[in-house]
Amino acid sequence: MADPRFYDNRGPFTLAEVCARVGATVPDGADGSAHIADVASLSGAVAAHLTFFTGDKPNAAFSQTSAGFCLVSAKAKDMVAPEGTVLIPVSSVQHAFSAAAELFYPDCHKFAGPFNAGVHPTAIVGANVLLGAGVVVGPGAEIGEGTQIGPNTVIGRGVAIGRDCVIAGNTVIACAFIGDQVSILAGAQIGQPGFGFASSASGHIKIPQLGRVIIQDRVEIGACTTIDRGALGDTVVGEGTKIDNLVQIGHNTHIGRHSIIVSQVGISGSTEIGDFVVLAGQVGVSDHVKIGSGARLGGKCGVFMGQVLEGGKDYGGIPAKPVRDWLREISAVGALVKKPKRGS
Repeated sequence: MADPRFYDNRGPFTLAEVCARVGATVPDGADGSAHIADVASLSGAVAAHLTFFTGDKPNAAFSQTSAGFCLVSAKAKDMVAPEGTVLIPVSSVQHAFSAAAELFYPDCHKFAGPFNAGVHPTAIVGANVLLGAGVVVGPGAEIGEGTQIGPNTVIGRGVAIGRDCVIAGNTVIACAFIGDQVSILAGAQIGQPGFGFASSASGHIKIPQLGRVIIQDRVEIGACTTIDRGALGDTVVGEGTKIDNLVQIGHNTHIGRHSIIVSQVGISGSTEIGDFVVLAGQVGVSDHVKIGSGARLGGKCGVFMGQVLEGGKDYGGIPAKPVRDWLREISAVGALVKKPKRGS
């Protein structure tokens, strides 16, 4: 469910109200007057929550959910509900969840920050904090002792920043918790909504992004780098990780400790990256990828959706593969090009 520091929940709503909003009918045998308090992920939901499942066949996350209500595809006719869960069949799970989330959080697409200049009276600013000209600090935000914030930076509602951080000018931080001794260079964008849409023949509907960004201690984030907040859970950057300029990190990505991410790397959503991983310049990582601890990916390497890269190895090429295999393939292709044609 969404963190109340950043989002205002307008619920609860009844099952009948939610069904009406998403274009579904109240399931047979279900109580339309039952109250739904919030939306949540499969793993984070409890009995008063609405969640969703996009698959055609149950997986472990679906079977183990404690959600009281779950949106499922109407095409998945043989889906068996987990104990205590009411299934709500809909024509498009993504469109239905988007509509339900907007019912609970109608302001979710607005900037989660202040619009008035200066420090909001409810913000907490520690000792020896330096604020540059034009800094804006939103309601309920917290800034730790000794932190320096450069000119024209915006700290959104509820954001917590640790001690002895250095945040350069023209940075925007929203829906985020920042650890101690974190360095963020100019123009970085932390906690903006992730790139998620429900698409159909009529166009693309923005899916509410109700999660957070967690930046652990001693992380460095380069200039004009963007780290999107999670859709429902968190985007996490582990302790001591160093991120270069112009890097894009998608929603719900988890990056481990002490990793190195070089300029122009693009990481799609829901990716898991271990500790001490190195991603060289312009590496592209698709969504739902797992990269083990200690892996090193060469420049322009491409990781395809669903790939799992074993830790402790060097990788290259598109799609990514162990670097020796990749070099052998390059050598073989080169030999074929040089091979004389028959009859010449």
